[in-house]
Amino acid sequence: MALLVSHLGGEQAIVWVLLLLSLPSVPLQVGNSAGCSKGSLYEVYQPQKLSASIGGSIEIPFHFCYSWKLAKDPQVRLFWRRNHFHGEFFYNTSPLYIHEDFMNRLTLNWKQNQTSGSLRIQNLRAEDQSVYFFRVQLNTQSKSTEMWQSIKGTILTISPAAKNTTQSPTSVASKATTAGLNFTERKSSEHQSLSLGATVGVAVAAAIALITMTVGLMVFFGWQRKKGRQTKTQSPARELAQSSEENYENTGNKGKHKDAQQNPKNDIVYASLTLSNLTSPGAPPCHPSHESPQEETLYTVLKTQ
Repeated sequence: MALLVSHLGGEQAIVWVLLLLSLPSVPLQVGNSAGCSKGSLYEVYQPQKLSASIGGSIEIPFHFCYSWKLAKDPQVRLFWRRNHFHGEFFYNTSPLYIHEDFMNRLTLNWKQNQTSGSLRIQNLRAEDQSVYFFRVQLNTQSKSTEMWQSIKGTILTISPAAKNTTQSPTSVASKATTAGLNFTERKSSEHQSLSLGATVGVAVAAAIALITMTVGLMVFFGWQRKKGRQTKTQSPARELAQSSEENYENTGNKGKHKDAQQNPKNDIVYASLTLSNLTSPGAPPCHPSHESPQEETLYTVLKTQ
C-alpha cells in the first residue's frame, strides 16, 4: 500500500491512503465487519483522485465494510465500473470478466476472505483517463443478497509521459554523425546541381553549334545550286555563239574571199574576210556596202613581218 502514495493526486488522496492503511485488513467473518462508521449498514472507501503518466501503472485501493451477518458461504463478488455511477462494467471476479480495452493490463490484489485490496492498471493509455467505481456483492445469513457501490468513485488523470532531457554521449555522437551526414548529403546535392548545370550548358552549346552548322550547309548548298543554274544558262549561249561564228566562217568561205596577199616590198601580209547575209545562203556573194551593214560584214587582218 505504501507504493500508492507516489501515484495519488493531492493532499486529499494522501489522507485516503492513510485512512485505508489505518483500517484493519481482517478476514470476512460470519458476523458484521469492523471499520464501518457508527450507524452505517455498509460503506466503501476509495481515494477521490489519482494521477499517472502514459505508459506507467496505477493502483486504485479499496476497502468495504458491512453490518450484516454473512452466510457460511457469502460468495463475495467484486465489480469495477468506469465513466459514471451507472457506467459499463470492465472487470468482474465471478464469473471472471475483463473488458477488451484492459486485456492483459489488470491485476486484482485481493483474496476472498479479506475486505481490502487494490486494482492495478498497467501500460496506461490516454483513454484510460476516467472515473472508476468499486462495487461489492455478498450473501447474508438471512439468505439475502446485498450489494453496494462507491458513489463518487476515483478520478484518474493521465498525463503525457515525461521526456528525458539528459543526453548520453552515444546520442550526442549520433547527432553529430547525423549532422555530418546531412552536410555531406547537402554538399553532394550541390555538386550534383553544378554538374547538372554544366551538362545543360554543354548541351545548349552543342545544339547552337549544330544549328549554325546546319544553316551554313543550307546556305552553301543553295549557293552551289544557284551557281549550277547560272552555268547551265550560260553554256547554251556560249554554244550558240560558237555555232554562229562557225556559221559565219562557213558562210564567208562561200562568199567573197580574198586570199592573203604578200607585199614583197613592204613585207606586209594582209587578208580580208567578207561575210554575206545568212538569210539567203544560196545567193551569190556581194561586195561590201556601207549602206547596208546589217547584210554584210567585213573582217580585215593586217600583220607586219
